[in-house]
Amino acid sequence: MPQTPHIERHFTASETVRDIVIGMSDGLTVPFALAAGLSGAVGTNGIIMTAGLAEIAAGSIAMGLGGYLAAKSDSEHYDSERIREQLEVNEKANTEAEEVTQVFLSYGLTPEESKPVVDVLRKRPEAWIDFMMRFELGLEKPDPKRALISAATIAGAYIAGGFIPLGPYIFFSTSGTALTVSIIVTLIALTIFGYIKGHFTGTSPLRSAIQTVLIGGLAAAVAFLIARAIS
Repeated sequence: MPQTPHIERHFTASETVRDIVIGMSDGLTVPFALAAGLSGAVGTNGIIMTAGLAEIAAGSIAMGLGGYLAAKSDSEHYDSERIREQLEVNEKANTEAEEVTQVFLSYGLTPEESKPVVDVLRKRPEAWIDFMMRFELGLEKPDPKRALISAATIAGAYIAGGFIPLGPYIFFSTSGTALTVSIIVTLIALTIFGYIKGHFTGTSPLRSAIQTVLIGGLAAAVAFLIARAIS
């Protein structure tokens, strides 16, 4: 009897999704709050646009640089830990072998069942080090291009998100109308973004959408009220 082949589908772009979430969430929220605050203070579209564009440029660079440094730090940490494991495998082989046995014991294997695997790993130093990096330290080898990709993804997402609340100030001459349209468009974008974020991160899409809208809306409202009170 023919059988349907079992095909497993796993979502593997978690790091990219994380970078998009980081960039887009800040890109939607910060320029939105800035534009709302300036609308309450100055009410001049030219100033709001200039400040908004400057913020998007500065924010995307800062966020992208932060992503680059974080990914670079992960890579450097992995390399330093791998060097340490190499030294321990060479100089403290028996201790490392016992640590491998403890890993297998934590998965329910007996010492007798673990011994053949440990003996094989001792004959293959590189595989042994890979095993220790993953199962003892919980570290995966980073993609060497990860730092640049992370920086570009975060910066691009920030720019894309930032132009959503700022766009109405380009098309409408009065700041009051632009602010109203910006609020509507940005809240819709925050809702869609929050829902999609929840879908990809495994949380409730509806709850994620509500949380994202509340955070973005609260930030803009506070900025607007403070600017209006000061002005």
